[in-house]
Amino acid sequence: MMEQDRWVTAVSPHPAEARDTLFFDLDGTLIDSQVGITRCITHAFERMQHPAPPVEALRGWIGPSLRTSFAPLFNDAAKVEQAVAYYCERFETEGWQEHAVFDDIEQVVRALQARGHRLAVVTAKNEAHARRIIEHLPFGACFDEVIGATADGSRSSKPQLVAEALSRLSLQPGQCWMIGDRRMDIEGARHHGLRNIGVLWGFGGAEELREAGADALAATPTELLTLIG
Repeated sequence: MMEQDRWVTAVSPHPAEARDTLFFDLDGTLIDSQVGITRCITHAFERMQHPAPPVEALRGWIGPSLRTSFAPLFNDAAKVEQAVAYYCERFETEGWQEHAVFDDIEQVVRALQARGHRLAVVTAKNEAHARRIIEHLPFGACFDEVIGATADGSRSSKPQLVAEALSRLSLQPGQCWMIGDRRMDIEGARHHGLRNIGVLWGFGGAEELREAGADALAATPTELLTLIG
């Protein structure tokens, strides 16, 4: 058996009679948002009169909270908050539209909903921004709830976000799966005991997801239909 196949089939489908709730990450899982995010980060650096990292390095910024990524570069809480404000300045006018939906993800999301799964988005993106994007996606109505970071960053880590999702939707960890492309998604799921799947079409990659302890990896959106019962 090929290495990839071993990971793809690592989790057996859950019994058909039990339809679990599925938490989807947003950036790198439902949408390719690299252009919008990196342009907004670069805009923030320009407004701060600070040299920006190269675009390729900024791929690694997609997933963690902005404050986590800005902090070591500015090493000053006030400057970090100003950089986040500059990011939002551009994101709210242009950046939120600069994304593409990954191939086949809409059909997969609709198929999972048709099976009876309850779906939600759990993302480290500012919740208001995430809601705006989801509301404009052609399949956005498939999601019962969007859980994102607070504007002040008091809720931003994946464990915090998963906890909020469980509380808001009145769910137990055993009823839920987390699906995402970065180690933070897997770590957030494992922190609460959720089953999880790392996806390979986003920004993390197989090595990162395996090291984080992913239960399984999916190379394409359609493989989710096999991994999730």
